[in-house]
Amino acid sequence: MNLTRTRPVPLRATFKLQPQDFMVDEHLGFDCSGEGEHVWVLIRKTGINTVEAAQRLARAAGISLKDVSWSGLKDRHGVCRQWLSLHMPGRATPDFASVLSDELHIERLERNSRKLRRGSHRSNAFVIRLRHLTPLSDTLDMTQALTALESALAQIQQQGVPNYFGEQRFGFDNINKAQAWFSRQYRPQNTTERGLLLSAARAAIFNAVLSERVGAGTWNHYLDGDVMNLAGSASVFVPDADDEHVAQRIAIMDIHPTGPMWGRSTARSPCPQAACAELEQGVAEGFAGLTKGLVQHQVDASRRSLRLPVQALHYRLLENQSPTGPDLELSFELPSGSYATAVLHDLIEYQSL
Repeated sequence: MNLTRTRPVPLRATFKLQPQDFMVDEHLGFDCSGEGEHVWVLIRKTGINTVEAAQRLARAAGISLKDVSWSGLKDRHGVCRQWLSLHMPGRATPDFASVLSDELHIERLERNSRKLRRGSHRSNAFVIRLRHLTPLSDTLDMTQALTALESALAQIQQQGVPNYFGEQRFGFDNINKAQAWFSRQYRPQNTTERGLLLSAARAAIFNAVLSERVGAGTWNHYLDGDVMNLAGSASVFVPDADDEHVAQRIAIMDIHPTGPMWGRSTARSPCPQAACAELEQGVAEGFAGLTKGLVQHQVDASRRSLRLPVQALHYRLLENQSPTGPDLELSFELPSGSYATAVLHDLIEYQSL
């Protein structure tokens, strides 16, 4: 799917040439209690995904993988620090020496009374290196392209970026598999795959709605009938149509317009009205198989912010040995459930190797 950008991007670059080009640090936002039946482990992993790391910890601890929990899945291609919890009632904290390698390090061990739940961490901090910057257009020289890049970064600091789901949400072929499943031509192998396919289907519809609103210039403005999200929370509400403060609250990033996480209607998820509902229904018509399947599989509808605030955004240019342009190092922090690639998509044309 080609996703609409808020502006033309001035540069192209290479991404994930080395593991150190993508570094993630998970921030819980709370402390462990120091006691309890759950062992919490802060790991640093390189070149393996979260499930592989969890499997290695489970083997070392002599427990089942189902007794290992994590807040979010982290990319294989990078250096990622994240927490996992192991349910070990009545057992001592295990010795993880057998799993230590260049791929997996143990940085902290804590005890806690509760397990780590999905989406419970506060945020992720990223340090990203984009290599070999070159102007995307022949009409721009490097100086002009870098000036445009700085302008784009300033806008991102002020208004955030479209809150697109990243490509890792969709796996290798999850949308096609979801369509085949919903039409009874495929059966998921297990509950994990079932969840992945449902998530990919909802993300595809959300991204399409968001892309439509970016093209219309309403992703960060009120559209008649919008459901709004209170910044920093999961709270959503329908403002009064004549509320003169809505536009001001959006401008200062206090509230954000939302898009659909498709499913069956519930009292907990307000429905859009008027122009917003018309736009979403129009987009959803192109995903009839997915929308019908999500309802049939009893997925509850919810809402997701269309806008992603980008905190602590910093950048610097780094010289390299290449005859092409310099490298760009970015650092920023995003709330849990969002994707660093949403920031990159709105800033630069990148190719992952």
